Amino acid sequence: MLVAAQAVLGAQMPMIFTIAGLAGQSLASNPCWATLPISAAVLGSMLSATPLSALMQRHGRRAGFVAGAVGGMVGAMIGALALYIGNFPLFVLGALFTGMYMSAQGFYRFAAADTASEAFRPKAISWVMAGGLLSAVIGPQLVKVTATAMVFPFLGTYLTVIALNAFGMFLFVALRIPTPPPPSADAPRGRSRMELLRTPAIAVAVICATVSYALMNLVMTSSPLAIVGCGFQTSDAANVVTAHVLAMYAPSFITGHVIARIGADKVVAIGLAILASAGAVALTGVELEQFFLALILLGVGWNFGFIGATTMLASSYAPYERGRMQGLNDLIVFGGVTMASLSSGGLMNCTGAGGAVGPEAVQAGWEAVNIAMVPFLILSGGALIWLMARPKAA
Repeated sequence: MLVAAQAVLGAQMPMIFTIAGLAGQSLASNPCWATLPISAAVLGSMLSATPLSALMQRHGRRAGFVAGAVGGMVGAMIGALALYIGNFPLFVLGALFTGMYMSAQGFYRFAAADTASEAFRPKAISWVMAGGLLSAVIGPQLVKVTATAMVFPFLGTYLTVIALNAFGMFLFVALRIPTPPPPSADAPRGRSRMELLRTPAIAVAVICATVSYALMNLVMTSSPLAIVGCGFQTSDAANVVTAHVLAMYAPSFITGHVIARIGADKVVAIGLAILASAGAVALTGVELEQFFLALILLGVGWNFGFIGATTMLASSYAPYERGRMQGLNDLIVFGGVTMASLSSGGLMNCTGAGGAVGPEAVQAGWEAVNIAMVPFLILSGGALIWLMARPKAA
């Protein structure tokens, strides 16, 4: 059920990320705010993480996942209305509600680990993430069919997102994950949030998950703007996003096996190295094949970095700390992703380029986006090396 939800409901995320920046660019009075709708979606995800985690802890995963789908439907409704009347602030508000679904989708991987054995946990997480392969195909192809299907550009896409959420909610009827029993009076309360974050393995896992997700979002958010700005078509941008999302999820068939063989920390290190190579490729030029290769590497790097960090985290807290830690983790992760997506539009459209206009300015903005990855890769890589160098007993 989780794989199916990742495939069907998850298709809305590549759809939103493909067109939200382009739609924002057409609605906003200042192009620097073009990616604000994507930032609003990620902010909505960050704000929803802790309430959704608490809801699932009390009423079970199904209640939280249905609530997320309702949020995605409401967000798409508001977005469709905003496109119809040409209102940018309303469009941003709709994106904020879309973030509620985005947050719920982030818990699919934790739900996969809930009932898995210690040995099967990394594989369970990977298989659920692999459901994104279908969403990688379904989402961008729906964009191609719906983006110009109506008089108002992208309106058909948002109406399709409404339908996806309505259909996806029925998948959770068959979901069977036990609701955690309420703690007894003498049950261990576990560590506080600050104590959890001071645990080295948890701290490094959160840093690496945040950097992997934030850098992927930073570059992916700007890629449709860069592709179209360099003279290619919206359909080309959709194809690049398809390749990127396929690369995000295709390695999931082997990521769990690799983690079981060499360890989650080494897989995270590989992911960070691949993210760095994606930035290097992007800096070599703005031909379509360079966009394809850079975004494919970006997707693979995210997969290894994020799944590896999730596995590190899932092995570092007790069951009675689950709701507290998962909500805190996603609050931090999506806080970082919010800042990345908000920065993406400014770096892409407002970094100057010495007065250049047209493709030259677009290329300068694209270079600025990819150079911005460097300090965060150094931060996460240094934290991971520090953790790996610590004695195992510590």
